[in-house]
Amino acid sequence: MTGVVAGIDVGGSKTHVRVVSTVDGVLSDTLVPSGGWSAVPADTAAAWLYELIRDVPLSALAVGAHGCETPADCEALRRHLFDRVNVPVTVVNDAQLLLPAAGLAQGIAVVAGTGSIALHDNGTITRAGGWGWVLGDDGSTSAIVREAAKAVLAQADRGEPPSELAVNLMASVGVTGVLDLAQAMSWGSAPEQWGSHARAVFASSSPDALEVITAGATSLVDLVAVLARRGLPVTDVVFAGGLVTQVPSYWLAVRSAFTARFPAARVQLLTVPPVEGAIRLATAIVQP
Repeated sequence: MTGVVAGIDVGGSKTHVRVVSTVDGVLSDTLVPSGGWSAVPADTAAAWLYELIRDVPLSALAVGAHGCETPADCEALRRHLFDRVNVPVTVVNDAQLLLPAAGLAQGIAVVAGTGSIALHDNGTITRAGGWGWVLGDDGSTSAIVREAAKAVLAQADRGEPPSELAVNLMASVGVTGVLDLAQAMSWGSAPEQWGSHARAVFASSSPDALEVITAGATSLVDLVAVLARRGLPVTDVVFAGGLVTQVPSYWLAVRSAFTARFPAARVQLLTVPPVEGAIRLATAIVQP
């Protein structure tokens, strides 16, 4: 089978578009902001995506879309995209790109970025976590910063002097006291914009910082344990997301916690962009 396929990974902050010839390899590779993206309504979402590939003579298209949370969401977007491109189209949630990107047909994918979620995929998707920063997303960037701030405020309640974590976090947020820290984090930037402050946590070696980091790593493994308790096999597990791929010390903590809990499982860190999973999905549906 030959042709030109496109894979699109629509994330919360950026969208990755890759176009590949099944004969000549990568033809284009582009990152654009995801500003204005919403998976619903599906017709508007399809129009947004179509603008990214409208001039490409495609044989197939696969999209991993942030916000496509149900099979119905994915099918609606797939149908509207097909109406525009008139070639085979596959649409999945963006987290479902991770296993094919790692070369796996089934297994568990754990994402640790702005949020966190674990998905078991064997043709049917079972999820754990991913409930947002207020109610969950433990182990993610937003949760690491949230829990660090809580630790700093608890320290102040006990009348203790500021730790290295407190000093670093307040400097990152741009405040000089715990009252201002609480105010800024409660009413200032949204949690999805807290990522830059995570550096202040990982740059701290005080016991409270290490406790926050260890708890975050453990909570990611807990997501896998939730799936295991539901009777799903923990055989191949892929971790991905900016927090584990860009912070080596955090990945070491996660891997250590995981191997202690699941010593027989095969675990890996995704080292290619998730859009590669979209390319694999698109290639699989190219018509002769």
